[in-house]
Amino acid sequence: MTTPAPETTRRQQRQTLQLGLLHVSETLFPEETLHIPYSIPNGLYCELGRSPISKREVAHIYETLKTWVLSDSPINYVGQDQGYYLYRIGDMTYRSVYPALSSSSGINDFHLIPFHSGFVLYLPSESAPENIFIPPANLSATYAESRNWLRHLEINQLDSVNTYIDNGRFDELVTLAEALHEKKVSAIADAISNNRRTVQIVLISGPSSSGKTTFTRRLATQLRVNGLKPISLSLDDYFIDRDQTPLDADGHYDFDALEAIDLELLNQNLENLITGEEVEIPKYNFTTGTREPFGTYMRMDPDNVLIIEGIHALNPQLLTLHVSKYAIFKIYISALFLLNIDTANRIATTETRLLRRIVRDDLFRSLPVERTLKQWPSVRRGEDENVFPYQEEADIMFNSSLLFELNILRPYAEPLLKTLDHDSPFYEMAQHLLNLLSFFRPMQPNAVPNTSLLREFIGGSVYRY
Repeated sequence: MTTPAPETTRRQQRQTLQLGLLHVSETLFPEETLHIPYSIPNGLYCELGRSPISKREVAHIYETLKTWVLSDSPINYVGQDQGYYLYRIGDMTYRSVYPALSSSSGINDFHLIPFHSGFVLYLPSESAPENIFIPPANLSATYAESRNWLRHLEINQLDSVNTYIDNGRFDELVTLAEALHEKKVSAIADAISNNRRTVQIVLISGPSSSGKTTFTRRLATQLRVNGLKPISLSLDDYFIDRDQTPLDADGHYDFDALEAIDLELLNQNLENLITGEEVEIPKYNFTTGTREPFGTYMRMDPDNVLIIEGIHALNPQLLTLHVSKYAIFKIYISALFLLNIDTANRIATTETRLLRRIVRDDLFRSLPVERTLKQWPSVRRGEDENVFPYQEEADIMFNSSLLFELNILRPYAEPLLKTLDHDSPFYEMAQHLLNLLSFFRPMQPNAVPNTSLLREFIGGSVYRY
C-alpha cells in the first residue's frame, strides 16, 4: 500500500476542499448528507440530500470552511479500501477516489456561491484568478434533464448499473441509454427543422473524444428524416499552411489556436454558399501540412442546411459574415454527466473522455497508451482555452455520456494501462485510471448497436470516420 503522491495539484486542492466541505457539512447538518452530483467549470455543484440550502446557510458553511482551511487542519491518510483513499479529519473518516493534500494549508482562494437549491464550490482559474463565477444556465439545465431521467428509471448511483448487470438486464440498460440519445438527437433535429425558414448553418463544438463525429452523422440522418438535406464542412480543412501555423509557449505548432484557421477564406466560402453560389471546398493535407484544391464543389439549395463541426465552432470570432443570428443554430456536445460512485464521489468526465481516446488511439491510430497520456495535458489546455469558455454560447447541449460506457471500455482500456511499468512517467496516472475502472463490472460490446456513439471509439460503427 502506497501513500498518495505528494504533488500539489489543482485536483488535489479541490479534493482537499471537498473533504473539508464534507467534514464541515456533517458537523453543521448532522442529520443531512452532502451530495456532490456534478462539476461545472472551475467548481462543483453541491446540495443537501433532504432540503434546499438558504443563502444564510451557504454563508455559514463558507465561514466555517474558511476557518478550517486557515487553521492548517491535518488530513490523515489512513490507507485504501476497495478503490477508495481513506482520510481522517478529527474523529471522522471519509472515502475519496482522488488523492488529497495532507493538510488544509495548501488551499488557494475559493468561494461558495448559492446556486439553485444548493451552492457551487468555486475555485477561480489559476491562469485568471480574478475570474468571477458566471452561472452556467445551459449546462445546469442539461444536468437537471439527465438527473430527472435517471430518477425516473430509479438509477441513482453506479451500483444501480452494476445491479442491472448482476441481474442479467444489461441489454435493457443499453436499450434505455441508446433510446435517450436517439430521442435527444431527434429533438435537436426537430428544433432545427421547425426553424427552417431562418436556420441555414448548424455549428457543432465539443472537446476531444466527446463523440462529435458520430453525433453529427446521427443528426444529419434525423434532418434527412425531416425532409432536409444536410451538407457538411470541416473546420480542419481550413487550416493555414503549417509553416504559417502559430506556435505555443513551448515552441510547438498550436493547431488548437483560432489563428491556425484561415478565417477569411472560411467566411468568404460561407458568404458565397449562403447567396447560392458554387464554391470549391479545400482539403487540408496533414502529411504535407498544406491546404490543397480538392476538386469538390458545393452549392446550397433551399432544402440544404450546412453543418460545421470543430472545436472553434462556438467561438464568436469564428464567423464574420453578415447573417442574422437566427440563421445559425449552435450545439455543444460533451460527456457531461455520469453516475456518481456514491453521493460525494464522482468520476471526472474528462477522464471518461481520456479513456475513450486511449481505446480509440490504440484501435484506429496505432498510438501507444503512453503517447496518448503524454498528449492529454496539451489537449486539455486547448480545451480550456478554445472550447469550454464558449459552451454557454450554445442553443442546446447534448450529453454524450452513456450509462454503460465505462463497463464496455474497461476490457479494452485495462490491458493497455497495465503495460506501463513503474519507470514510466505516466505510471501513476495509469494506476489511477485502473482504479476508477475497478468500480465498473466489465462487459463485452455485443449489445451495443452499430449506430451507438460509443462505436466511434471501440469500432463496429455503421458510420465511416
